[in-house]
Amino acid sequence: MSKRDYYEVLGVSKGAEEREIKKAYKRMAMKYHPDRNKTDADAGDKFKEATEAYEILTDPQKRAAYDQFGHEGVNGQQGGHGFGGGDFGDIFGDVFGDIFGGGQRRQQRAARGSDLRYNMELTLEEAVRGVTKEIKVPTLVGCEPCDGSGAKKGSKAETCSTCHGQGQVQMRQGFFAVQQPCPQCRGKGKIITDPCNKCHGDGRYQKTKTLSVKIPAGVDTGDRIRLSGEGEAGESGAPAGDLYVQMHVRDHEIFMRDGSNLYCEVPIGFTAAALGGEVEVPTLDGRVKLKIPAETQTGRNFRLKGKGVRSARNGQMGDLVCKAYIETPVNLTDEQKSLLRQLEDSCGGVDADKHQPKTEGFLKGVKRFFDDLTR
Repeated sequence: MSKRDYYEVLGVSKGAEEREIKKAYKRMAMKYHPDRNKTDADAGDKFKEATEAYEILTDPQKRAAYDQFGHEGVNGQQGGHGFGGGDFGDIFGDVFGDIFGGGQRRQQRAARGSDLRYNMELTLEEAVRGVTKEIKVPTLVGCEPCDGSGAKKGSKAETCSTCHGQGQVQMRQGFFAVQQPCPQCRGKGKIITDPCNKCHGDGRYQKTKTLSVKIPAGVDTGDRIRLSGEGEAGESGAPAGDLYVQMHVRDHEIFMRDGSNLYCEVPIGFTAAALGGEVEVPTLDGRVKLKIPAETQTGRNFRLKGKGVRSARNGQMGDLVCKAYIETPVNLTDEQKSLLRQLEDSCGGVDADKHQPKTEGFLKGVKRFFDDLTR
């Protein structure tokens, strides 16, 4: 029976790259492997066919011969196992290494230490001006007596007798040849027979470190500072991880921050809003006078240039935006109430829209709304 085209078997184009071929073969192998399809008689043949196609198309010389001469160009180049040249375990490790730990025997590298995060709370003033703070961080540090090796001073780790220093052992199950970390040495290739008294063979021990952290001016919630090498110590003397200090700026009772700008609400007396005047407003540098023009309404914004926050990213200075809030007089005496009624009477009548344009505009809008509903 004639063989099918290898590209057709794997479902890839003739110009497919090697990674695309591997991906296609992985999908086919997982689908048709005999151990997964014990009741399907055709699965084994399809699996062998896909494996043979994979071997030819991932070998540059064999693929070139196949592309030029077809199956005749590669006849006799497959091995005697019926799965292409070489042991299936090698192919399995090459394609499925990401799942089963790779097809090469190699000692597991000592792991770099874990990164840590410290949440730091700041007042708005601290965030704007910058501050230096001391923090205490519980972490794993390298053991000094054994220099992080885990072995007692004067002794050293011995080669693992199970994996012979490779760090991995091979497990065979039918067609499979799977690499796994050595259970005896946990993938390290070495065994400590005389552990250090301080770290008990781990090469690290728990300690609370005190660090001085300089917070630059202008930081905001969500910003973070990386302290290189201040995370957990690595295993067996491997490099330490990093410490990330995460900023959180507490809410302020007067100011609200948005980027480099500050916002605050400024109460303005009834008379000053109507006739104009001056009010004192707070800034992070002290108090300043703000001129209030006559006939100021609630909601009007006044921008004070350069009174905001200097950005930690680009150095630009933000502004302070003051929102006017007209304060209605309270706890009035009878005389004061009488004066206000006289003012109300003088502002009413035919000239009411002149003195209260927003009120008149609102009332006209309400009238139009209800007139439209009755049409």
